[in-house]
Amino acid sequence: MKVIVISKRMWIGILTVLLLLGIGLVIYFSMQGSEKEPTAPTMAAIDSYELNAIPAMSRLVPVYRVSRDDKTIALTVDAAWNADKTQFILDTLDQYGIKATFFLCGVWVKAYPEMVKEIAARGHEIGNHSMTHPHMNRISSEEIKKELSTLDDEIESLTGKRSNLFRAPFGEYNDTAVSTVRDMGYEVVQWNIDTVDWKEGRTAETILNAVLPKLTPGSIILSHNNGFEIETYLPKLIEYAQKEGYRFVTISELLPAGERTIDNNGLCKPAG
Repeated sequence: MKVIVISKRMWIGILTVLLLLGIGLVIYFSMQGSEKEPTAPTMAAIDSYELNAIPAMSRLVPVYRVSRDDKTIALTVDAAWNADKTQFILDTLDQYGIKATFFLCGVWVKAYPEMVKEIAARGHEIGNHSMTHPHMNRISSEEIKKELSTLDDEIESLTGKRSNLFRAPFGEYNDTAVSTVRDMGYEVVQWNIDTVDWKEGRTAETILNAVLPKLTPGSIILSHNNGFEIETYLPKLIEYAQKEGYRFVTISELLPAGERTIDNNGLCKPAG
């Protein structure tokens, strides 16, 4: 019988081959297994999800836009400082046969009571913008109630009517603010198109170029009663929208009648 003698060098070679083979098998089977495991969604996939399909992101959200089949939109005007351009806005709205929704702040109401009466007399809708313009996400439910009720007492004394719409100062809110305001009987309304006309240095052309391409049925436009360039851009905005077949209405007219739902993107639509 012939005896095969394996040298130390040969043993090292054999062990090296076996080691490499083992590593290869481990990699192979791990890859096979990974194909059966679900992979985490990419950012692109997450972006394609409906936000209201992700439970972790569930929250109370105001109305940002309304689902409409017709070309109906709403112009809203926040009033919290000065009033020298408000008469121009009212006259322009009359000129084009438009009714808007004015969200008034309490300090403005106290400073310009006759202008509040004029807004109501012209047939425009008045919404509540808080008494003192606080950060609503930093105050208690009781403080929120006081902010709204105190202002509506003022509005009612001037116009004979209380409001049922609310816009949060600075656009800031949390679940406590939204739930408290809705429990009081108000709808919370934000916007999906912002003129950013409060920012000095923006030209009328810049504002129009930012706003007009975004117009869609159910849009809510935010402007300010003393916004920079509003005397230039407002007539052009209205003319363009009307030429494109859009009709301006108040927020109450824009909202669906009866029960409604609001998804996590702030899109409001009829319930059911």
